[in-house]
Amino acid sequence: MLVISVCCVYFYGNLLILEMMKKLLSVFIFLVGIFAFSQEGAKIEFKTETINYGEVVKGEDNGIREFEFTNTGDAPLIIKSVKSSCGCTIPTKPEAPILPGKSDKIVVKYNMNPGPISKTITVETNAVNKPGGMIPLRIKGTVVKKDK
Repeated sequence: MLVISVCCVYFYGNLLILEMMKKLLSVFIFLVGIFAFSQEGAKIEFKTETINYGEVVKGEDNGIREFEFTNTGDAPLIIKSVKSSCGCTIPTKPEAPILPGKSDKIVVKYNMNPGPISKTITVETNAVNKPGGMIPLRIKGTVVKKDK
């Protein structure tokens, strides 16, 4: 009889611990969910992350394009750096922080060498909605020589 009583107490105690662990796990999952959906900070949204030059004629197109973006977050957006995949593309970034709700642009100038265009511009920011705050922008198209 004593053995049965000890077993019942042991089983009932484990059941209570299990129920308590379930409740703690539920609270933990709830708190993680709230944190994940309420990320505060700067957020960047581009109108487009790829610009297609199409087919352009060397000497008739200056090669300048703009990537427009908006800070959709609740903190100032800082563009830390903007780098091109090669020296034939020169990006220019805004120097001042972009306030929440405001827009700005990254200007890109391609040197218009004849041939296909396929370049990447890497933007480093403090945006919380992009992995590591990094955004790859792309330009593509073709530059042709002017017919004489």
